[in-house]
Amino acid sequence: MPNKKHLTDNPHPYDPHRRSFLKKSGAGALGLAMAAGCGESKAPIEEKQPNIVFIFSDDHADRAMSCYGSVVNETPHLDRIANEGMRFDHAYITMSLCSPSRACILTGKYPHINGQVSIPRLFDGSQTTFPKLLQKAGYQTSIVGKWHLHTEPTGFDYWNILIGQGRYFDPIMVENGVLNEYKGYATDIIADKSIEWLDSRDQSKPFCLMCNHKAPHWISEPDEKHAHMYDDVELPEPETFDDDTPRLYSEEQDWDIATLHERYKNNPRWKDLPEGLSPEERKKDNYQRAIKDILGTIASMDDNIGRLLDYLEENNLAENTIVVYASDNGYYMGEHGWIDKKSPYDQSLRIPLLVRYPGHIRPGSVNDDFVLSLDIAPTLLDYAGAEIPTDMQAESIRPLLEERTPPDWRDTVYFQYHTRRRYAYYGIRTAKYKLIHYYADMNEWEFYDLEKDPTELNNAAGDPAYADVIAGLKTELAAIRKFYGASDELDQQILVDSESGVWRKELNEYMAEKMEEWKSGG
Repeated sequence: MPNKKHLTDNPHPYDPHRRSFLKKSGAGALGLAMAAGCGESKAPIEEKQPNIVFIFSDDHADRAMSCYGSVVNETPHLDRIANEGMRFDHAYITMSLCSPSRACILTGKYPHINGQVSIPRLFDGSQTTFPKLLQKAGYQTSIVGKWHLHTEPTGFDYWNILIGQGRYFDPIMVENGVLNEYKGYATDIIADKSIEWLDSRDQSKPFCLMCNHKAPHWISEPDEKHAHMYDDVELPEPETFDDDTPRLYSEEQDWDIATLHERYKNNPRWKDLPEGLSPEERKKDNYQRAIKDILGTIASMDDNIGRLLDYLEENNLAENTIVVYASDNGYYMGEHGWIDKKSPYDQSLRIPLLVRYPGHIRPGSVNDDFVLSLDIAPTLLDYAGAEIPTDMQAESIRPLLEERTPPDWRDTVYFQYHTRRRYAYYGIRTAKYKLIHYYADMNEWEFYDLEKDPTELNNAAGDPAYADVIAGLKTELAAIRKFYGASDELDQQILVDSESGVWRKELNEYMAEKMEEWKSGG
């Protein structure tokens, strides 16, 4: 087991309540000591605390949203949130993988701190999460849909979750410890159950609903209403569709567009593939099939998000409800010839983030600051007037939502990926540069000048012209890792534990026991 250290248990290069220390000392542009101010006294709770609706999707790229300028689809109901609130153009996750990303949202801590460093790992539900703190502040809490953290949810008065990834059709879900199989399409059912809970809630309390969609997670399966909406459309290919740049990460990419037909030719949506195509033609055919499936699945999700927004308006809840939309990670939509995530490039790390709060957030506003998925927890606690723990490695984005960015707001993003030894990495991104270190078996570096190379095609790690820049970024990276409690020793221990099979064994044993319990009605 890796050490489950807390941020406050680790030595830091500077006081976590003084974000500008490293800037002033010349150690790097590290203006992101996100724990800053967490221990300060909060303003008194307002007379009427806002309700919270957090809508979460799985593998939704911002390029597949019309409010982000999509050229392949329209998302009118997600656009409603953006048009009536704020759109964040530089929101990032800390690890591009489902379960770790979800744990980060709940805890406001990096995976190596909250323990959820991989998918086959049981989430430690005893630790502090923002729903638990909202409960203490008087909120009624619920989660409906994809959980993907394996252990039973804690901190929720009501939960109704998919088992693991779940199914798109006729999903099996567990409702407060009781197993149920629902007939229908998962996206519709998740919206139905979310609305049912809103109808049955204790109306004397403010509420927090987490509506977690499975969509559009690959293999995407659109419902009948949206299955053929793109049949007569030829989707444009991204600029880097035929990119064949040698990459340190490329061999590990699971979902090469060129070979998708080999993996999914037995899927009903991929039967009767045309014969006699050249490799180039097959790749183009694969792309059209894959992206159209994804977009049809997104269209269903967008419709159901519209239903939820309509419910809030029809029941006079919209004015006092914060609505947040985010995805658990970024996603490739054919860029570099890929589909999926996990890599350290921006399409994988950047997520959509929309926030609406009428009367508090200016409609149609756009923010270009660096924000992290970690920031969602302290932000919601901030608006609720609830306690923000000092060991959360994040910062409330409330000042950004109110268009008053602090002068010392973070200018660097730290990210990591520990799941596979050969391609384990960590790195930082600034407005101008990205530095990536593949540790363990590789011990290699990638460096990108994002101003000159925004699509990350040219690894300039060996370019003498950038030697001083890279040296400075390496110093900054070392300092940032120390501040967040990361270390080479901990990274190596995580890999050893991951490869031992212990986590998978614990998960299998736990799920076998729980399935029997859920089947018997809890």
